[in-house]
Amino acid sequence: MTAGSPLAPAAPPFAPPADRRSALDPAHVGDIEGALATLPAFDTGPRRTSRRRLVTMLAVLGPGVVVMVASNDAGSFSVFAEAGQNHGLTLLWVLLILGPALYVTQEMVARLGAVTGAGHARLTLERFGRLWCGFSLVDLLALNLLVIVTEFIGVALALGYFGIGRAISVPVAAVALVAVSSGGSFRRWERAMWVMVAGDLLLVPLVLVLHHSGATPALLGSAHAAGATGGMVLLLVALIGATIAPWQLFFQQSTVVDKRITPRWLGYERADTAIGAVLFVLGAGAVLILSAWALGASPLHGHFDNVGTVLAGVSRHLGAGAGAVFAIALLNASLLGAAAVSLSGAYAISEVRGVKHSLHRRFFDARGFHGSVAAIVVVGAGIVLIPGLRLGPVTTLVQALTGVLLPPTLIIVLILCNDEQLLGPQRNGPRLNLIAAGVIALIVGLSTLLTLRTTFPDLRLGAASAITVAIVLAAGVPVAWSCRGGLFHRAAATSSGEPLTPWQRRTWSAPALELVPAMPRTRPRTLALAVARGYVLVMLVLLVIKLAGVPFG
Repeated sequence: MTAGSPLAPAAPPFAPPADRRSALDPAHVGDIEGALATLPAFDTGPRRTSRRRLVTMLAVLGPGVVVMVASNDAGSFSVFAEAGQNHGLTLLWVLLILGPALYVTQEMVARLGAVTGAGHARLTLERFGRLWCGFSLVDLLALNLLVIVTEFIGVALALGYFGIGRAISVPVAAVALVAVSSGGSFRRWERAMWVMVAGDLLLVPLVLVLHHSGATPALLGSAHAAGATGGMVLLLVALIGATIAPWQLFFQQSTVVDKRITPRWLGYERADTAIGAVLFVLGAGAVLILSAWALGASPLHGHFDNVGTVLAGVSRHLGAGAGAVFAIALLNASLLGAAAVSLSGAYAISEVRGVKHSLHRRFFDARGFHGSVAAIVVVGAGIVLIPGLRLGPVTTLVQALTGVLLPPTLIIVLILCNDEQLLGPQRNGPRLNLIAAGVIALIVGLSTLLTLRTTFPDLRLGAASAITVAIVLAAGVPVAWSCRGGLFHRAAATSSGEPLTPWQRRTWSAPALELVPAMPRTRPRTLALAVARGYVLVMLVLLVIKLAGVPFG
């Protein structure tokens, strides 16, 4: 349907500014996918047939699937492998919580990117100022550096299974990651990500094949695990707290913008994110199940060390072929995670600096952006290559820091999604606010509990829970007051005062950020951000005290 068609809707009164042209504008027709290149220019009408909807869905598909599958990276592999080895299939139900929680948080940042055309770092700078943006950027980069170290640890363990030492595997992986992101083509980069996504999900058909062949052993009861009840509680917290990280929020919002996905395609991007959540659940569940089958009935049941031990156990108990598939999946998970983590940091740095940042640009056309990717990758790989480095404490530190640094980012996302000046009719409604607040409170609470139990292993669960509830309430009350406008979601209107039609609400796009009135500085909002920042500082001090006596070399 072309713009001149009698069935095409009238142009919305809130038309996107010149720099927010439709993804089907001839100047950007290559930015989405070749499938849409055959459609008429300025084709903005509804998709009336299943075929046209499918073609559009395939074109938009990408950012949500990549970030969701990438969340099952080397660190998550380790946590889910531990759950399977130590507790069998007992914790498999947790995935029914993780999938929806991931979707709710990632849908909000995808909507922010599509409606505003700006990455998360730039929105934070424009709406909260340099101080809070600086805190957010420092938090992200510090965590990303440690996360990418765990990704290269996964690369070393996976290729070590095939007899390739980390002195070779880690540098080769680092060079490949930089080369893929600096090629100057979003489409080629995305195709490379699809290959890694497929490799990450190889464990799903492996589980089906092994189950059909009857090669699955009987499992021991979870009561045989070391520290059965307390250990399971802590692992439950780790499963949820380690699943959502700040880099995921930054990454999806920026890739939605880089792919030129506008509000017209937001419904398809939501489907993309939902599909990604399902794939995450399948991939993570396969890791847990294989670990349970391989080691759940072995003498190592309840004595998890690292994912390398699980890899050896899969090979020994389920066959060398299963071990090879597990190693390939771990390699792809690590590479996919490293690609997403390095890009999230590079996008954030470039957005704050105001320099060119796009996967559509080659290295010399966006030196700052691609240079940031290379720097993050090189530093992470270099740390893994340090002789005699003990990798266990690094993984523990990453999990603890994720729990510490996640709450401020989630609070900022929730406040932005209630910014009427920024999102207009696309901001959170009452129901979504309640769901999002519940999910965020759950994630923040469990992440805080994980941090406390990691820092103070002897702290009783009841005392840790009481401290966690107090922290959640201290931050939650001012946040709820800041977002109270979402509880009374007024219908937006056109410039002439007439209510927006459903089509106009769905396709509403924010004006250029420079034209959006400044966000008012209210006491509740400032208090919410201050409480979150105070929480980070206190927890960081506790971690430093805890880790001061831990040898890393």
